[in-house]
Amino acid sequence: MAELCVNVEGLTKKFGDFTAVDSVDFQIPRGSIFGFLGPNGAGKSTVIRMLLGIIPPSQGQGQVLGRDIRTQADEIRARVGYMAQKFSLYEDLTVRENLDFFAGLFGSDRVDQTIETARLGEYVDQTARSLPGGARQRLALGVALVHDPELIFLDEPTGAVDPALRRYFWELIVKMSRAGKTIMVTSHYMDEVERCDTICFIHSGKLIARGSPGELKRKTLRGEMLSLTVKDRNRALQVLGAIEGVGHPFPSGPTVRFTYDGDRTQLKARLQEQGLPEPRSASPNLEDVFVSLTQGGP
Repeated sequence: MAELCVNVEGLTKKFGDFTAVDSVDFQIPRGSIFGFLGPNGAGKSTVIRMLLGIIPPSQGQGQVLGRDIRTQADEIRARVGYMAQKFSLYEDLTVRENLDFFAGLFGSDRVDQTIETARLGEYVDQTARSLPGGARQRLALGVALVHDPELIFLDEPTGAVDPALRRYFWELIVKMSRAGKTIMVTSHYMDEVERCDTICFIHSGKLIARGSPGELKRKTLRGEMLSLTVKDRNRALQVLGAIEGVGHPFPSGPTVRFTYDGDRTQLKARLQEQGLPEPRSASPNLEDVFVSLTQGGP
């Protein structure tokens, strides 16, 4: 069995009467990319803050790099990198000054290397406040990496960036994993986490599924994945919802996607009766998995 970087059992966080995280269990093997998926407010950031010892769990236990999250938080934080969802660096310092400051805290001499890795060369003398959005995200990433951590927590790193920067972030994540780093990344973009080794879906504070992307698709989606391109999606959803064998249709861009466990010929005939086109085969994705899970099964 692979060595575990993170081991969590029954982790729970309550704020008054509200349960933000409800008895969560998961493990992250060393050198893997672990995707933590769910909508905004699902509890993803709260879990990371507990793992870092920033807030204490209400119940449960966890170890990060073999250290207890309740009693050894300082040792954990010295060995991990953390990119917060909200930009939280020193606005009045330049890019280099921010990196110098955090490198100094950890006794690291990797500032120049980090500037190159995070593609910050053209911004080194600009203050953090003056940076464009993409460069601010790269600076936040650089600070998380400047001390060469073993384990890296990335909380919604691509939440407000363009597609080119999203692609860069994920290329770097994969590269770091291949170099032996362990990465836990949260996201609500279902498409980008196909590269993760393991994924956990969290919804309303509870883990609802875990596995590799392929395993989740096989276990969750029954039947064939199909799509309809229609002008009136609401009507298509109504029609599909009344057909036996159709699993949880939902709108996705200009199409309606759904699973179907039955005779395609009969489905085609039913749709034609309603003036709808013949459905096309579609490749299942993690958005399909999440919709199926949160709407009560395939």
